[in-house]
Amino acid sequence: MDLAGLSYGMMGFLFFISVMAGLIDTMAGGGGLLTVPALMMSGIPPLSVLGTNKFQSTMGSGTATIMMFLKGKVRFADVKYKMLTAFCGAVLGTIVIQFINTKTLSFVIPIILLFVAVYFIFTPTVEKPSGDPKITDKKFQNLVVPAIGCYDGMFGPGTGSFLIMTGVSLRGQGVVEASALAKSMNFATNVASLIVFLAVGKIFWVVGLLMMLGQFIGARVGAHYLFHINPKYLRLLIVVMCLGMLTRYALMTFVK
Repeated sequence: MDLAGLSYGMMGFLFFISVMAGLIDTMAGGGGLLTVPALMMSGIPPLSVLGTNKFQSTMGSGTATIMMFLKGKVRFADVKYKMLTAFCGAVLGTIVIQFINTKTLSFVIPIILLFVAVYFIFTPTVEKPSGDPKITDKKFQNLVVPAIGCYDGMFGPGTGSFLIMTGVSLRGQGVVEASALAKSMNFATNVASLIVFLAVGKIFWVVGLLMMLGQFIGARVGAHYLFHINPKYLRLLIVVMCLGMLTRYALMTFVK
């Protein structure tokens, strides 16, 4: 018996990947590097891959954000305007992606994923504050955050890590502070994209709901261990799993 046109084996694989993505995304960012190629391997059309990915990832980022608020790591008053500009940037990016040919997306998405994976490999993990901020908080809020939000609306993978790295390198934040703040902004971008994808009907509901459960489980565990695991190992795990799935997807697509 199949669900949403997918075998039980594939559904189980997507659930496992969503748990890993929720765990990894909460602690180091980059969970989309796992979920997007996994969804592409399932044979779901490209725009629906992006829409379903946003649907399920909203649970992970939402769970992590709520836990950051409850633990007192982030105050809503400190991040509300950044969440707003991130939201606006993501709406713009998600609208733009609707007008790109799906055949083009089938080719472009794996390339984007490959570049982000390579970026993860060669960009050192930022572990300490960079010192004095290089730009003002207002410029970061009104320029950097919406730009990353726009990228998230169009593609998404790596957004959490980009927010963390820019917070550390441009605002002089500690990696833990930057990680906590990134969750709330990433949640705003996910909600924004989800609204657009819901409006255009590009979501596989059964797959999305199953992966939402996995994201919830992974994010709960990830938020608990956020301050106890070295993100270097997580980044390596992300890259290895991502490249493995992209290789498998390429073989499925181009080798008949």
